[in-house]
Amino acid sequence: MPPSPACLTLVVPSLAATHAVAGVLASVSRPGDVLALAGEMGSGKTAFAQGFGRAMGVTEPITSPTFTLVHSYDTGGVTLHHADLYRLDQLAEVADLALGELAEFDGIVLVEWGDVVESTFGEHLVVRLDLLDSDLDARQITITPTGPTWARRWGSLRDAVESL
Repeated sequence: MPPSPACLTLVVPSLAATHAVAGVLASVSRPGDVLALAGEMGSGKTAFAQGFGRAMGVTEPITSPTFTLVHSYDTGGVTLHHADLYRLDQLAEVADLALGELAEFDGIVLVEWGDVVESTFGEHLVVRLDLLDSDLDARQITITPTGPTWARRWGSLRDAVESL
């Protein structure tokens, strides 16, 4: 088994660059994956999900599922499930969503505010987005893997992101 990778930190100058990083992650993601999107309000979690979905072939608008909790998008293959946990108050409410089962059954799950409950996910990837003070479009994106499946893909992910 490859050694456990460290996190990867990138500074991106624009929304388009955020979408490009999301597209790279979409290209190495596979059914069963859970990605926890973390960051303050307005840091770009939904924008990241939009870039990820577009790279997977989602043609309909991707919006934050804050009030519906989960939106599912058929890509013609793998289903993309996009969840938003912002309004949930208790861990039991998260368990009721069965996000892990959605991933295992037929898809990839992106979870906004997922870092709050990441201990419930098992293997996953945390994507933290932080706005940089100097420019509202610039972000720092930190990607942290958990588990051996991400460790095996880490070299491909790192190389693809660094080539952007």
